[in-house]
Amino acid sequence: MYRARTVLTNLVPLASLIPRAAPDRFASWILKSDHILCSITGTDIRHYSSSVATEPFLNGSSSAYVEEMYNAWLADPKSVHVSWDSFFRNSSAGAAPGQAYQAPPSLAEPGRNQLPITSLAPLLGAAGAPALGGQVNEKVIDDHLAVQAIIRSYQARGHLVSELDPLGIMYADLHSTFSDRKGKPHEIVIRGHHIAKLDPLGISSADLDDKHPPELLYSHYSFGKRPSTTYSQHLQQKVASMMEQEGDMDRVFKLPSTTFIGGKEKALSLREILSRLENAYCRHIGVEFMFINSLEQCNWIRQKLETPGVMEISSEEKRLILARLTRATGFEAFLARKWSSEKRFGLEGCEILIPAMKAVIDKSTELGVESIVMGMPHRGRLNVLANVCRKPLEQIFTQFAALEAADDGSGDVKYHLGTYIERLNRVTNKNIRLAVVANPSHLEAVDPIVQGKTRAEQFYRGDGEGKKVMSLLLHGDAAFCGQGIVYETFHLSDLPDYTTHGTIHIVVNNQIGFTTDPRHSRSSPYCTDVARVVNAPIFHVNSDDPEAVMHVCKIAAEWRATFHKDVVIDIVSYRRNGHNEIDEPMFTQPLMYRKIKTTPHVLDKYSKRLIEEGVVTTEEVKDVRDKYEKICEESYLNARKETHIKYKDWLDSPWSGFFEGKDPLKVSPTGVKEDTLVHIGKRMSSPPPNAAEFVIHKGIERILRSRMEMVESRTVDWALGEGMAFGSLLKEGIHVRLSGQDVERGTFSHRHHVLHHQLVDKATYRPLCHLYPDQGPYTVCNSSLSEFGVLGFELGYSMTNPNALVCWEAQFGDFNNTAQCIIDQFISSGQAKWVRQSGLVMLNPHGLEGMGPEHSSARLERFLQMSSDDPDYFPPESEEFAVRQLHDINWIVANCSTPANYFHILRRQIALPFRKPLILMTPKSLLRHPEAKSSFDEMTENTQFLRVIPDQGPASQNPSSVKKLLFCTGKVYYDLKKAREERKLEGDIAISRVEQISPFPYDLIKKECAKYSNASLAWAQEEAKNQGSWTYVQPRFHTALSGSRDVSYVGRPTAASPATGSKMQHLKELNALLDDALSL
Repeated sequence: MYRARTVLTNLVPLASLIPRAAPDRFASWILKSDHILCSITGTDIRHYSSSVATEPFLNGSSSAYVEEMYNAWLADPKSVHVSWDSFFRNSSAGAAPGQAYQAPPSLAEPGRNQLPITSLAPLLGAAGAPALGGQVNEKVIDDHLAVQAIIRSYQARGHLVSELDPLGIMYADLHSTFSDRKGKPHEIVIRGHHIAKLDPLGISSADLDDKHPPELLYSHYSFGKRPSTTYSQHLQQKVASMMEQEGDMDRVFKLPSTTFIGGKEKALSLREILSRLENAYCRHIGVEFMFINSLEQCNWIRQKLETPGVMEISSEEKRLILARLTRATGFEAFLARKWSSEKRFGLEGCEILIPAMKAVIDKSTELGVESIVMGMPHRGRLNVLANVCRKPLEQIFTQFAALEAADDGSGDVKYHLGTYIERLNRVTNKNIRLAVVANPSHLEAVDPIVQGKTRAEQFYRGDGEGKKVMSLLLHGDAAFCGQGIVYETFHLSDLPDYTTHGTIHIVVNNQIGFTTDPRHSRSSPYCTDVARVVNAPIFHVNSDDPEAVMHVCKIAAEWRATFHKDVVIDIVSYRRNGHNEIDEPMFTQPLMYRKIKTTPHVLDKYSKRLIEEGVVTTEEVKDVRDKYEKICEESYLNARKETHIKYKDWLDSPWSGFFEGKDPLKVSPTGVKEDTLVHIGKRMSSPPPNAAEFVIHKGIERILRSRMEMVESRTVDWALGEGMAFGSLLKEGIHVRLSGQDVERGTFSHRHHVLHHQLVDKATYRPLCHLYPDQGPYTVCNSSLSEFGVLGFELGYSMTNPNALVCWEAQFGDFNNTAQCIIDQFISSGQAKWVRQSGLVMLNPHGLEGMGPEHSSARLERFLQMSSDDPDYFPPESEEFAVRQLHDINWIVANCSTPANYFHILRRQIALPFRKPLILMTPKSLLRHPEAKSSFDEMTENTQFLRVIPDQGPASQNPSSVKKLLFCTGKVYYDLKKAREERKLEGDIAISRVEQISPFPYDLIKKECAKYSNASLAWAQEEAKNQGSWTYVQPRFHTALSGSRDVSYVGRPTAASPATGSKMQHLKELNALLDDALSL
């Protein structure tokens, strides 16, 4: 724009406007017309000494023609064209050289880069405007450019000098306040970097270095002492010089299309422009949005912030904010009075969060949202439950009394509990569902769970655009920038199978993490910078300006409804107490807490402001406080009458109707009709029907042919068995979702649930989506390269509807430990803590096959160690023994060795009358092992999952002569079987497979050992002795056999690493294992 050279070659009358002394000088500027963006530019025109030559059409060959026209005109002016008539008239009237020709008027729209010359007149200065005869004033053009640049600077960097800290510490030595600047831009806005004025305490900079890089400071540029060398320096110089001239401050400038500060006015004085920009961007709201690569989205935000009067609200709305703020403050004060020594992680210092959340909910319900899923840390949780969800206060207060629980489970502390409420939103008069998801102290771990639950709700409602269901996530400042799961969750936000179509994030920014200052807890200027990776706009706002907070909350809700993308509200506040109510913050933040002690509550500040404005009276303020105090007292008295607490009152995902009328110990059959198996098998073995032009890869064609051959011979391999389990559930209307890294093809190229057209991009075919006309929906989706985030997401998805099979598969089981937090805090203990069930299936490829320490072990021992069954207790034997065990345990851990058993255990997840997580060790080499196949006979009606697969060879025919009974699980069975055959020991050694390790099949183990009464007993495993199943099964064998027989260990010795990295060493260890196992 600044460098453009422009051409007015065809507009002769402007020739004299081009500066003759400096033909190399040029200027351009962008002018907004109602229709088009035009750029006007000028170039050099030759000047001749003769006056007639000023008209460039006059030359040797045309002069005779002109003379002839002139003579004709003298005889009769009407005999020539009107343009000649006009020209000769002007010449005769003494027009200046070059001014005689006048272009005919045109009704056509100006072309690209053209505009009517008359539109330039007002901008050319008083002298040149009337006759368009003066010089083009380059200063005018440059001044307009400078004004446009400063408008953009405010939009991009105004947040750096906005007053966001209610304590006023954050910018104490960094920049002047809004009132001190008197409507003039701060140097950081014109040219600056990240020195923000956001802290409600104003502390942030108190402990920061007081030296700023010289390029941030206006004085660094020595205006007037040396020529400017860059465009930005040139503009700084212009702005500085213009602001020194009072006359310039009152000059009127045309506003560009990228600002809305003018409202209906198209031009404003510089003084007014700067004043309005300061008001919009440098008061109590600081906005980061200019990094967004969409002009439409940037303009949308500009309009919401810059339009004159946009923040004005009615007295009624102000009273509503006051009432909500009173409740939030009153609740914390009441708890502090009644339970002064209890930890509750109160909201003092950021009470504005409650009105803020309610504003988001009000605006969202007005825009069509019917259900909101929320996740939050512990700070302020009880207040959110009481005042946002409107959970009965009695239920909250009973949590403070040491009462016994009326239902099963171990429970959790009150500030971790979730809830689910359906209520009327009084502001919009619409019904709204609110769920706060229970979470542990592991900050931010709940984020992906909320997203998964939200996505599932949207899916079951058919809400493909996220208009009915949305997620709202609350964060602390230190956790938001410190926890990697925040980044993982953000990266799910726009993935087709994981998006929730926009999340509203609210950061309760206390400017401290427990005892750690921001300068020690993050490297980025703001705690919210992680959100920039997904182009989410970030609204920083001072918590002590309630109206500013409400304004950004409404903008955020409208943004989400308009663009269906994430948005962040950073409420810059403080923490009035320590990390909890009995913590002393003065040890580590003495200056900050001295300031906090003298800072009035936001309620007092806002009440005073509204009284001064005449919106409310002192009596009304007191009346609102007293009313809420009375409500709390009445609830407190009712709570004292309670004798028990109920965990189910705090359930975040109720499954209405699922448990009613069911026998809690009756399992539906898992076998299916053979016709169903054949139909699914054939569909999985066929290319798309009626699509001859769908080009399939030759390798896939071979796989499909071999599948068809298996179906015709009534057998299945692992992939086909899994497909039949999924397909048969889909037939019953059950939704199946399989998610994880590379699951569409399968890590080991065995699954192929998505076929790709080899010549057309994005043309795919999913056989399991086309089995039956009325089948359940099937989703198979490759995830981002994340375990923590994606496993959490699928757990949240599984909590929403019990009638769905939700599976997450690790690329290799070894990688599940990056999601250890989800496994430990949610999957293994979720039901005990929060009476919340989940039928999530974890598929973990596991097995030592010489692939090294990170591609061998899914750490089976960790899952078994967290199983909640008692190793010393043999439950009473009965018909319901197996299902009762499943009912009582926290999860199921299995290592299947046949496709049929894998088929049954997947179907059993849905057949059970309750839901338990299923942890499966899945195979790698067995996927193609010729013996790891099953017959249809093991999958048809009247077949079921086998917890133990007994030996079926010669040894089982003559059990009394068997010398050794080996128990094992998973893939190692095939190694043992092969070695036994090679050594011809089939009659001497029996091998039994324990398919379900936990809960431990005591009854079947006891029966199997009794069958081989003369045999020695051993447990064989391929994992090291301190890993795998051994430490879990050893005491349980002892219990099953009442200590009457010893069970010895066969396998690798103890090891720190799961496996060796040497192929030679691996084979050596395997041979030693087999020799040991088969020795008699």
